[in-house]
Amino acid sequence: QVQLEESGGGLVQAGGSLRLSCAASRFSFTTYGMGWFRQAPGKEREFVAALPRSSTITYYADSVKGRFTISRDDAETTAYLQMNDLKLEDTAAYYCAATPYWGKITGSQEYGYWGQGTQVTVSS
Repeated sequence: QVQLEESGGGLVQAGGSLRLSCAASRFSFTTYGMGWFRQAPGKEREFVAALPRSSTITYYADSVKGRFTISRDDAETTAYLQMNDLKLEDTAAYYCAATPYWGKITGSQEYGYWGQGTQVTVSS
């Protein structure tokens, strides 16, 4: 069965950095766009970043633009989210997801495959 496994979360001080990884297996990774979402306690899941297949064009939520970078390594079937200058409000569970659609895909309903999530906690 399809598998997306996130790693790299943890506890970090405000202003610090983390790099999340999303290892994919058992589906055609190169034919899917990848996205990252996050969900804080008591809040809805929200879009963070997206990178379509066969593209270098990236999309970001306004709240993370300039601080986060999404990337992918098709040879390693892995997606990444580099997070710099982390803020308290970035605290959330982070999920990677895969979509068969191309373009600026920000709606969670457009993503068919999801990982289990990794917790990111930013402290003051």
